[in-house]
Amino acid sequence: MKLRKKRRPRPSSSTTVGVSRIRSGDAVREAVSTIAARPARSILTMFGTVLGCAAVIAILGLTDTARGQITSTFNELEATTVTVTDAQFDKAMQTGTAADSGVYSFPDDTGIRLRNLNGVADAGVYFATAIGADPVTGQPRTIAKRPNIDQKASGTGAALVAWAVEGGTLTAANTQLASGVLFDDFHTLTGQPVAVLGPAAAENLGIPSVLTNPTVFIGNDAYAVIGILSDTGTLPELDNAVMIPAPVAIDRYGRPEQAAKALIRTDLGAAPLIARQAPFALDHAHPEHFSTIAPPNWSVVSDPVQTSMGGLLLALAAIALVIGCVAIANTTLVAVMERTGEIGLRQALGAKPTHILSQFLIESVVLGGLGGLLGSAVGVAAVLIGSIAQQWTPVLDPLLLLLSPALGIATGVIAGLYPSWRASRIPPASALQRM
Repeated sequence: MKLRKKRRPRPSSSTTVGVSRIRSGDAVREAVSTIAARPARSILTMFGTVLGCAAVIAILGLTDTARGQITSTFNELEATTVTVTDAQFDKAMQTGTAADSGVYSFPDDTGIRLRNLNGVADAGVYFATAIGADPVTGQPRTIAKRPNIDQKASGTGAALVAWAVEGGTLTAANTQLASGVLFDDFHTLTGQPVAVLGPAAAENLGIPSVLTNPTVFIGNDAYAVIGILSDTGTLPELDNAVMIPAPVAIDRYGRPEQAAKALIRTDLGAAPLIARQAPFALDHAHPEHFSTIAPPNWSVVSDPVQTSMGGLLLALAAIALVIGCVAIANTTLVAVMERTGEIGLRQALGAKPTHILSQFLIESVVLGGLGGLLGSAVGVAAVLIGSIAQQWTPVLDPLLLLLSPALGIATGVIAGLYPSWRASRIPPASALQRM
C-alpha cells in the first residue's frame, strides 16, 4: 500500500504578523513627515547644503557669464585694433643715433593714407613731443614765473605733457568728448595751433569747457583749446596731456624723442589684412621701416587665470558642502538617539535592520535633495542679479540645474550612512528599555 505524503498547509494571514515590508513611497512620505515635524531644525540642517550648492551654481554660472562677456569684448578689440610702430627709430636707438638723426618715418598724411585702405574705420599717428623744459601752462612763460603754476595751484602737482596726435588717432582710440570737437584733417594738414585736453589736464588747468574760448601755452606758444576729453579710451597716457596736431609739433619742437606710433581701428575681421597692408600704404618703397603689433590672444591669458580662480572658488564651495554634510550627519545622529524607543518598537513588530537603515538614510537623502533644490534656486538668482548689476548677458548651462540637486542627494547619502547604520545595529531589548 502506497503512502501519500501529506502537504503542509499554507500559512494563514495570522502567521505573517512578524514579516515586515516597507514600500518606497511609504518610506519617502514618512521621511518627509518626520522632517516637516521639526521645520526649524530641518532648515538649519539644510543651510550648509543650500549654501554649498548655491555657491557651486553661482560660481560656475558667473564664470561662464564673465568669460562670455570678456571674450566677446576682447575679441572685438582683437579683431579691430592694429598698432604700427616706427621700426627705424628702434633701430636708431640700438645704434645710439636716434637723437642725432631725428628719425621719424611717418608721412604727414598718415591718417589719410591708412583710411584709404579698405576695412579701416579710422587711424592716426601719435607721439610725445620734444618740448624740453618748456612748461605747459594756462599763460605764457614770460608771465608764469614758476613752471606749471596752474597745476600747482590746483593742488594736484602733476606735470602736464604735450602729445602730438591726429584727429583720426583720437577717434580710433574710442575717446569720448566732454566739450568741443576733435581734430580733423583740416587742422592736421594746415598746421592749426589748436589743442585738445585730456580729462586730468583740463582739471589741472582749470578749464571745464571750451565755451570761454580758453588758451593753453607750451612755453610762449599759444594753442586754442577746441576740445576736452572725458575718456581717453584705449590711450590712457593722454589723460594728463595737451594734444596738438602732429605737423605743428614737428615744425615747432622737432622730431619725437620716442618712437612714434599709428593706431588703426578696422572693421570686424579686417585687422590681419590691414596689419600686412599698412606698412606698404605708409611707404611702399620701404615697408620695412614700420612694424605692426597685434594684441595677444585673450584665451592664452584668460583661460589659465579663470581656471585657477574657478578652482579656488569651487574649493570654497566644496568646503561649504562638507559643512552641510556634517550638519546632516549630526542631525541624523541626534534623531537616532531621540528615536531609540521607536526603533525598538519597530524591531519588535518585525522590522529588519535594513528597514531601519533605509528609513533614516531616506530622511538624510530628502534633506540633502531639498537643500540642493533650494541651493539651485539661490545660485540661479545670484547669477541673474550679478549679470543685471554688471549689465551682462547671463550664461547658464541647463545641466547645472541638475547638478545642484545631485550634489545635495550625494551629500545626504554620505552624511546619512553612518547614523543609519548605527540605528540598524541597536539591539531591540535595549531600545525598548528607553521608551
